[in-house]
This record gives sequence, structure tokens and C-alpha cells, in this order.
Amino acid sequence: MMARGLSPECLLDPEFHASGNAHKVWQWMRENAPTYWHPQSDLPGFWSITRHDDICAVYGNPKVFSSAHGVLLRLRKHGDDPAGGLTIALTDPPRHKQLRAIISSWFTMPYARSLENLIRDKTKSLIAEARELGDFDFTQSIAARIPLYITCHILGVPEEDNRMVFNWAHEAFEAGKSLAAHSPFMLYFGDFMEKRMSNPGDDLASALIHKMVDSELLAEDEILLNFENLLGATENAGLSMAGGVLAFLEHPDSWKMLQENNELVSPAIEEILRWSSSATHSMRTVTEAITINGKELKPHDRVVLWLPSANRDEQYFNNPYIFDITRHPNRHIALGYGEHFCIGNALARVQIRVLLSELLGMNQTLELTAKPVPLSSIHVNGPRSLAVRFTCN
Repeated sequence: MMARGLSPECLLDPEFHASGNAHKVWQWMRENAPTYWHPQSDLPGFWSITRHDDICAVYGNPKVFSSAHGVLLRLRKHGDDPAGGLTIALTDPPRHKQLRAIISSWFTMPYARSLENLIRDKTKSLIAEARELGDFDFTQSIAARIPLYITCHILGVPEEDNRMVFNWAHEAFEAGKSLAAHSPFMLYFGDFMEKRMSNPGDDLASALIHKMVDSELLAEDEILLNFENLLGATENAGLSMAGGVLAFLEHPDSWKMLQENNELVSPAIEEILRWSSSATHSMRTVTEAITINGKELKPHDRVVLWLPSANRDEQYFNNPYIFDITRHPNRHIALGYGEHFCIGNALARVQIRVLLSELLGMNQTLELTAKPVPLSSIHVNGPRSLAVRFTCN
């Protein structure tokens, strides 16, 4: 029986996710209502899917579960996602594969490893700046900046513009808005796109501008929205890093274990991704009738996949509510599954690895100076603010 005051409808409230009680609801739903209908409200009506197997089945069937109509819940008054059918995240095969082919070489593990020195330099610099501050917010001062700065580098954004782009992204994320709705951001990247049209470089932006799909160049709005998509995804990466650091602060024995055994870094990275599950949900739209757990889903129905729930599914994880850096196997789906498996997965892992190695190599340790402030969001999960300081060992 679900605790008093809790129900699946609570999942529609951003503040509820900040309360830490969402996992209680998801656990009840996995056991009692794994395919649950939410009637229309300010949000469109949709089906909630909470079990690991069912979520993987939806991800693995893009023919029946389309991404082209949006992959996140939006208020009905805002209408459909304007990027639908235009970006790598919001397209179905074969278009999705064609767009993915344009950018995939910038996100392979070999390429991510080739950036390791750059990632390390950025990480060291940000840590040094934070140490000068004394007390600081780990989320905003370090974790959020690393993936955004590296993605700017991959796109070809001049290094001197990184902080400006970060400030715009931070403003949009804080307001819970898409980067595409932030005028200075889009004006900057419109100008940036025009410069790359006439003066291409060896960067991802130039590839999106000059490579063809079905013998045609991408339209300007497609290019801009793909820029927005790639930079917007850095929010999840930063939240995973901040969530991982918070997990170690809350589990100091695990940090000590990692300090004593470097071979645990790889499984620790996977446990950070599982534990933090920074993407709270992903949405699909049904294209043809299908039944899941006895429930009939009809064409045009929306389906919401709750990823943190899948990553606590007792059928897949022993002691799922324990942070365990020795966990094996660890079949989390924090980075998605199937056709839309996160193209930045290798880069995310390298960034976390570098951050951990830098923190492990210091003669100082982090300590909390205030209670972490979680995000109030149905889209992303993690510490909005993580107030810390470095102290001598």
C-alpha cells in the first residue's frame, strides 16, 4: 500500500521530485501499476512506464514508439516541441541514423580519449578557481561547466566565448526553458553558423552545416536546433557529475574504498550514472496500437519512461537503494537504450573519470557546508546547488 499522501499523480509536480519521495511512488507503481494512465491536466494525458524491461522494450521499438513528436512532457499550452523531426533527439529512423552519422565521429570513445588532456586542463582550472573562492557551489562552479565547455570546443565555439555561452545556458536551465527560447543564445549561434558557412573548420558545427542528408544540406533551423540539442544535453552530464560527488560525500566509506583501489573507478562511474539518473523521464508517442502489461495503448498516446525507476528496479539490481561502487553487473539505462542511446555516453564517462582522478589526487577533500538543494523538475534530477569547500586531509 502506498504511503498516505502519495500517488502517481504526484509525479506531475516538480516540487515533489525535489522532496525525495518519487522513488516511493515508482516502487509502488512497479509492483502494482507498471503501465499507468495519467488523465489530461495542464499536461497532456500519458502512460507512465516504470519497469526496466518495459522501458527497454519501448526504447527498442522506434517504429511503434516515435521520438519525432517530442521526447519530454510539455505543458499543453506550449504545443508540440518545435524541434520535432529536426534534431538527432527528436527524429526516428532513417532520419535519426542519418543525422547521427554526421556527428558520431566526434563522440566515439577514441575521440573522447583524445580530448582527455583538454578535459583535464579544464577540470584543473575550474577546481583551482573554486579553491580560491573558499566556499563554492560545486554544481555551478565545476560540474555544469566541464561538459558545456568541452561541447563548445567540439562545436568550434571560440574558447573566449565559453563563459558567455555558459551564462546563457545557466539562465535558461534555471528558468526551466529550452535554450531555443533564449534569444541571446540563439542570436549568437545564428551568427556563429553564418561564419562557419563561409569559413568552415574541422569541427562539429562545420559538419552539421556542410554535410548532406539525402543529397540536401540541413536547413538553418535544423542546424540551430541541433546546436541547442547538443549544448542542452550538457545539463544532464553536469548533473550526473554533481550527483556523483554528492553520493560520495554522503557515503564517505565508498570514497575511501575508491582512494584505496583505483580499479574501482570504472564500476564507480557506472554506479554514479545509475544512482544519479539525471534524466528523469523520456517520452515517446505511439504510432500503432500495442498492449503493455494488459493495457491497450492507442495511436497518438504519449508514453513517459521514468528512468530513475528503471535504475532502481529490484528485478535488475540487488539492493537498488544502496550506492555500491563494486556493483556488477550494472545494467543501468541512465543514458538510454536502443536507437537513441546517448551519443555522448563515451564523453560523459571520460569526463567523470577525469574529475574523479583529479579529486582523488588532491591533498584536500571536499566537505558540505550546507544542505544540498535538489532540483524541482520533472525533466532532470540532481543537486541544483551543492555548497562545499576544500579542507586539508
